[in-house]
Amino acid sequence: MTDAVTERLAGTTNIVRIHASSALAAVPFGVLTPYTGELTAEESVSPVAVLRSMWSYFEKLKAGSTGSVLIAVDDAHHLDDASAGILAEVISAGWATVVAAARPRPGLPQPLDQLWYDGLAERVDLRPLNREQIEEVLAHSLDGTVPGATVDAMWNATGGNPRILDALLHDSAEAGVLVKRNGIWMLLGSLPCDGARLAAVVAKDHLRRRPEEQEALKLIALAGPVGRKVIEDISGAAVVRSLLDQQMIIEAPGIPAELSIWNGLFAGAIRHTVSVSRSLQLLEKVKARQDPTLLQGEGRLRSVEWALECGVRVSDDEMLAAARDALLRSHNHSARTIAARVHRPPLVPLAQAVQARALYNEGAYAEAAALLDECWLPLAEDPQGPAVLLLRVSAHQAIGHPLAVVAEDVEKRVAAAGSSVKDWQEELLHLLQLGAEVDFQALNDQVDRIRKGPPAATGGEPLRVLAEGLLAHALASAGRPVQGLEAALLAASELPPLEGSLFFFPEFVLGRLVSDYLAMGEWESAEREINHYAAGHAPAAATFNGSLQVLQGYSLLRQGRMERAYQVLLPAVEALRLNDPLQLYRFGTALGFYAAARLGDAEQAKRLEQDHKDAAAGWPAHDLLAAAYMAAAGEYLARDGKGLAALQTLMTTTEASARTGNLLEILAMCWDLGDPSVVPMVQAAARGVEGRWAEALLTLATAWENADGDTLMATAASLEEAGFVNLAREAYARASTVLEQAGERRRSRQAVAQREKCDHELGERFREGRFIAAAPTVRLTRREQDIVELAVQGLTDREIAQRLMVSVRTVEGHLYRTYVKLGVRSRDELESALPK
Repeated sequence: MTDAVTERLAGTTNIVRIHASSALAAVPFGVLTPYTGELTAEESVSPVAVLRSMWSYFEKLKAGSTGSVLIAVDDAHHLDDASAGILAEVISAGWATVVAAARPRPGLPQPLDQLWYDGLAERVDLRPLNREQIEEVLAHSLDGTVPGATVDAMWNATGGNPRILDALLHDSAEAGVLVKRNGIWMLLGSLPCDGARLAAVVAKDHLRRRPEEQEALKLIALAGPVGRKVIEDISGAAVVRSLLDQQMIIEAPGIPAELSIWNGLFAGAIRHTVSVSRSLQLLEKVKARQDPTLLQGEGRLRSVEWALECGVRVSDDEMLAAARDALLRSHNHSARTIAARVHRPPLVPLAQAVQARALYNEGAYAEAAALLDECWLPLAEDPQGPAVLLLRVSAHQAIGHPLAVVAEDVEKRVAAAGSSVKDWQEELLHLLQLGAEVDFQALNDQVDRIRKGPPAATGGEPLRVLAEGLLAHALASAGRPVQGLEAALLAASELPPLEGSLFFFPEFVLGRLVSDYLAMGEWESAEREINHYAAGHAPAAATFNGSLQVLQGYSLLRQGRMERAYQVLLPAVEALRLNDPLQLYRFGTALGFYAAARLGDAEQAKRLEQDHKDAAAGWPAHDLLAAAYMAAAGEYLARDGKGLAALQTLMTTTEASARTGNLLEILAMCWDLGDPSVVPMVQAAARGVEGRWAEALLTLATAWENADGDTLMATAASLEEAGFVNLAREAYARASTVLEQAGERRRSRQAVAQREKCDHELGERFREGRFIAAAPTVRLTRREQDIVELAVQGLTDREIAQRLMVSVRTVEGHLYRTYVKLGVRSRDELESALPK
């Protein structure tokens, strides 16, 4: 901070730098020695002589210059009281301005603190940047869109520390980790802890510390989390307390209490400053005082990593356990590098599966598939067998291999091997095939059989969760999302025994749960589930964030919030381009194309359309809706009737006929495009679909067909209250047209005002549908809006004139023009004609 201040003021101010340090903290006037060199030994300890010498130095500095003197004190918490007293006198006398930076603990010396109490100095407590401030810094520093995932990664990695943020931005860009893709800043991998800028921050921090503190920080960085007693035995309890006071280390409660560096990246940077030989020496010190049986979780993982870094032999069992710990924490690089060192034949297949899952998390699907091809069959009778086979199928699908081809290969190899667990493998593949076909009736029969059968014969929890999750999605597509939600919640209840599984069951179930909520029209519940997952699974964000964003964007799109959906879907597509674990890329590009087309962004829309065409096949269950959104988007761009015709063709397919929920969504797209002929079909389909959204759409369609102004206004109000603002907007637009045709101009204007309120709430700026475009609009000037707002509050014309500093005649003129625009006759009718 002091560096930045002096750099900014260097051209106009005479700068005096004072660097306090722990080494000089016990030496009176020690930090002032550069400015008191002409004093005798006796004078150098006299406050008066030191002050006189400082005055002389300032006068020489200002000679020939009009600038004032600025004293910048770094690490002021290390100032000795005598030097602090001199600086306090300088400030009181007005000889110079002082900027002193200090840590909150132990804080400023008493003489400087007293200046603040006396009102002679200003104190600014610098706190870590919050997420919003990090977002602001990134937006200012980077030219382009910075998605929420990048902001979250930077915020979590830096802890809000501006020095580390600045270093990390430069290091990430130089390492090619932070890159700009299609105008969006993406992270292509883990944030680097070995960059030059971060190393400089660590080196500068180390120089300010006593040797014993430097040693303790290295120990904790290399071993942490590590028992507090271990570090106290090596470095001393006083050093540990000092580092805790300075908030350089944190203590986790428990038995035993454990210490870690306050920031993971900072710890990694410290580790890179330690040579292998020195690291080995420190490792021996820690091992001599550490009980290995007490190591668990992160501490156990770090102990294995440290030993391997030093070339110390670790057993295969320990390495496999550590690799699985790393995978559980989404430390993918550690997981695969540790697992690759396992060579004992009985453990190799599981180690290969761990490597494959880590590669899958990183989007390296071809490499993951190659490893899984080797290990899935030897693990057939392992508890992880179903998870590994599911992962293998997913990896092959991710590189474009159809499910049928993968299933055929599995069946051949199982038959050749004579596996004794052939039944559950065939069951698993059959379930996946039914899920791809969205055959809810067959899936329902399979789920009933699995629930009633013994776990050993049905593949246990993995197959039950898989079956219920697939059923949940199929039921939503078939227009039975309430029943689907029950299946999804049942699948979620069976997740705890699968914690640590090599397949991503939680994310698989989350996608189905959110889909059911969206099909029901329960937007807030869907958002809650997404946020709940994101809050509880932060380490997995790098892998699944793009998938979560697609779900969130789909939710916003279904609500009619196109602007926000677009802002979410563009980064989501870029994230899925790198890593698509749930195979949502094709579906995401279709949604992004649709949102871009609705907003009239032709350039982005064409790019997304091409992305969709170039993409490998996604999860087949999404293909119908993806095709529908692609067709609708094409119609919004071209307006040539071809997209609408494609939608009408889709409605007649066998798939759409069997999936009433999807059919209703396609009909709603046709309606949005201005095809009134689908309204009777919307009514018929909505009657067979569960949930609030279908009920709301049926209500709107019925009122639309009746074409009664009063009914439409009442319907619009009820839809708005129920949270279906986009449907309410359509009802208000229809009401304004009907009322205008009936000669009820004033009420038509009221409907327009209410429609515009809905537009405002939805954040709309996109190309409007044919019905809305035909409705009249109300445009009040800024001054008219101000006057109407005060009039509605009950102010008289004279009071409004005084408030706005205009004439009464001006107020009367604006009100008259507003009455004409809104179709009202008096002030009493204003409130009912305006958006609430």
